[in-house]
Order: sequence, then C-alpha cells, then structure tokens
Amino acid sequence: METVTAKDLKKPGFIEVLRTLPKDWIVSSTRTSLFRFFYQMVLPYLSIYTIALGANGSELGLINSIAMAVAGFLGLFIGYLMDRIGPKKIYLIGILFLCSSWFIYGIAKSWLAIIPARILFYFGFKTGTQSCGTICANCLTKENRATAMSLCETLAAGILGIIGPMIGAFVVGHSGGISVQGIRPLFFISFAGNVLCFLLVFFKLSDRHWGAVATQNASPFSSIGEIFKHGKYLKRFIVVSVIMQLPEGMIIPFTQPFAALRGANEFVLGGMVTGFAIAPLILGIPIGRLADKIGKKRMLFITAPLFWLSCVLLIFSKSSAMFIICGILQGGFTINSVLTAALQFELIGPEYMGRWIGVLSFFQMIAQAVISLIAGVIWDKIGPQYIFIIPILLDICVRMPLLAGIHEEANRQSL
Repeated sequence: METVTAKDLKKPGFIEVLRTLPKDWIVSSTRTSLFRFFYQMVLPYLSIYTIALGANGSELGLINSIAMAVAGFLGLFIGYLMDRIGPKKIYLIGILFLCSSWFIYGIAKSWLAIIPARILFYFGFKTGTQSCGTICANCLTKENRATAMSLCETLAAGILGIIGPMIGAFVVGHSGGISVQGIRPLFFISFAGNVLCFLLVFFKLSDRHWGAVATQNASPFSSIGEIFKHGKYLKRFIVVSVIMQLPEGMIIPFTQPFAALRGANEFVLGGMVTGFAIAPLILGIPIGRLADKIGKKRMLFITAPLFWLSCVLLIFSKSSAMFIICGILQGGFTINSVLTAALQFELIGPEYMGRWIGVLSFFQMIAQAVISLIAGVIWDKIGPQYIFIIPILLDICVRMPLLAGIHEEANRQSL
C-alpha cells in the first residue's frame, strides 16, 4: 500500500496556483471565457428563434439530434488528430466552424437553415472543448486542476456569463422584442466575437502537443481502442459522463421555451441565464479548492442536488422571481460539469488525452442526440414538464451508484 507523506498532503495555496498557471492555459481559458460571453448572450433565444422561424417541438429536437450525432462522430477523429498534430490547429478549425454557424443563424429565413448552423455550432463547440480540455489536462497538475478549472468557469460562466445575457436582453428589447428580427442582431455580434477568438488563439497559443509516438503510425480506430488499455474505470466513467451531459440535449434547449410558455419575457429569460452564471461565480472557486482537498467525487455528490432542485422548481414556477431562482440553481450543472471534467483528466495519461476526450465526446453527443429527439416528441405529444424529470431519475438511479465505484488516484486531505 502506497504511503501518503506530509508533502503529498500539502496543497498549493490559491495565490500560488495563480502564479504558476501556464501561458497556454491562460490563452485557452481566455478564449473559453470570450466564447462563453457571446454564447450566453444568445443562449436564451436560440430555441425561441428556431421556433419563430417555423419549427415545432419535435423539429427542434430533430435539429439538435442531427447536429449532436454528426458532431459526436467527428469527435472521434478530432481526438485522434489532436494527439497527432496538437490542439492548436484543431482549435482554430473549430473556431472557424463557430463563426460560420453564427453567420448562418444571422441570415436564416427558415428553420431548415438552422440544421447546418446547428451542426457547425456543435462541431465547433465540441472541437473547442476537446482542444481546451487537452490543454487544460496536460498543463495543470492534479493538485491544482479543480481550482484552476473552477477559476476559469468563475470568469467564463460566472462574471461574463452574467454580463452576456444582460447585454443580449438589451439588444433584443431595442431590436423588436422576442421575434426573429429582434433576436437576429445577436448572431452577428457573436460572429464578430468569435473572429476575435480566432485571432487570439492564432497569435498567442503555442503549437505544443502531447500525443504518444505510437499514435503517428496507428489508424484512428485502433488508436482509439488503445486508450482502454491505459486507464482504470474508463468504461464506467463513460456512462457517468454521458448521463452527466444529458441535460445539454434534453433540458437546456427547452428551458427557455418552457419559461416563455409560462409568460416569461425577454428580460426574465435573460435573467434566468444570468442566474445560471451566479452559482459558478459564487461557488466555483471555493468548491474547486475543496475538491482538490477532499476529492472531486465527494464534491460531485454534494453539488448534484442543486440541478435536481432547479428542474423540480421549474415545473411549478409561474412568477418571474421563481424562474430566476431556477436559473440560479441550474448553475449547479456547470459546477458538476467542471468537477466531472477534472476527474476525467486523472483517469488516463497525457499522451492519450485527446483521444480519451474524443471518445467521451462521441458517446456524450450520441446520447444527447437520442435524448433530444425523444425530448421533442415528449414536448409535443405528452407534455413539456416531463422533459425535466427523466434526467433527474437517471442521475439518481444510475450515475450516482456508478460514480461511487470510481476511485480517485489523487491523494486526499481530510478536513
């Protein structure tokens, strides 16, 4: 049995973590924060915009389903290429796809145009996530990983996540309200913002990569299969990660349309997304610090009920205040996502990180594609409130028991 020494138990202080953050991580986290700012600005209106262009609930689910499935399949090859050529080139390609997506959204005349726009968005989003995740996993140590990642989310999903929806609501309110014409300007603003992100990554991010030498001569599928020989609990964690991300396909796309059905205006919808940013803003860094001390898995158990409560309250919400409270509690999803990502980086070595994140992305996106399609049918045929119940049941009955069987390799410090 391995002995844990006093040196092992000593964790770097918050200021020490800040001083030792690598340049590549700073560049990548800055890009992520800028992306999140512009995304949070349009997020309250994405589904409403699609419906305003003529789509119903089932068609909204179909659009997300197609886009997620395509992006998930391509994610496997992105991880392979990333381990071969490094994340920078892949990062830049992903940002170009995001720029193209926002431009198509801006000029769309029919909901059918949203299909290619959504495919480009998810491909660009997941490519950026894989690139950022690979940089984050390999630049940070396990002793400060959750702290640094929570710092990034505090800036991206917290501070900028609060400002973005407020600006979005102002633009929509002064452009015609919740309508196609009122929402359309947001997409051109996001297009310009992602051009800035491209320039930042192009000029400031290094071309470093961490892929294994063996990857250079391996085929994509044999190379992907190789990762399961180099880490414990990987198959179990895939299920945990997939269920963790199901709300991306089932709950997040339908939250704003559900609130709008209950009478929420553009300012309440923007307030919900602003509220979504408050939880990681206030709790992100303290929870990250605590996770690095007592274990990320333990903090996942503690924070998961925040999102469950948000779903239950949303079903019964009728007032503006309740909608915004639901948005705040829904921010627990961001906190759980960061902790899950921090844990997944510790299950395998850096030379396989791109492919590992690609495999996770593939299964996440395929599951989200299926659940998004089911959610659209439930919305139209059964009742929109049932969309918010299914992920909670899967979380409690499947994800939590599986998570309990995964052992963290990082040393822990007792309280």
